Amino acid sequence: PGDFTGENNDAEIFVHPSGKFLYGSNRGHDTIAVFSIDQQKGILASVQDVSTGGKEPRSFAIDPTGKYLFAANQNSNTIVLFHIDPKSGRLTPTGESVNVGSPVCVLFVAR
Repeated sequence: PGDFTGENNDAEIFVHPSGKFLYGSNRGHDTIAVFSIDQQKGILASVQDVSTGGKEPRSFAIDPTGKYLFAANQNSNTIVLFHIDPKSGRLTPTGESVNVGSPVCVLFVAR
């Protein structure tokens, strides 16, 4: 984010299954950056920077339905669940989280 002055690194980048939004984790700022993707030009526009509710979001994943994002906060030992608004791409915390020792990867596996 433009107003952040500390050290910040991106750890994960994903495009929403709809192709309309891009998400990136900010390690340092401890947020997920949300961008809309112009479908004609491929240009990104900032939508939101939302706190991951923890420290050092190393990984995140979007569930196969595109309704939820799971953010793994490596240094606070949590995976926090967010609802994805299908029209805007904005993230809203669901209030649900799981304690996991130093999570570094989130994957969805077909059964």
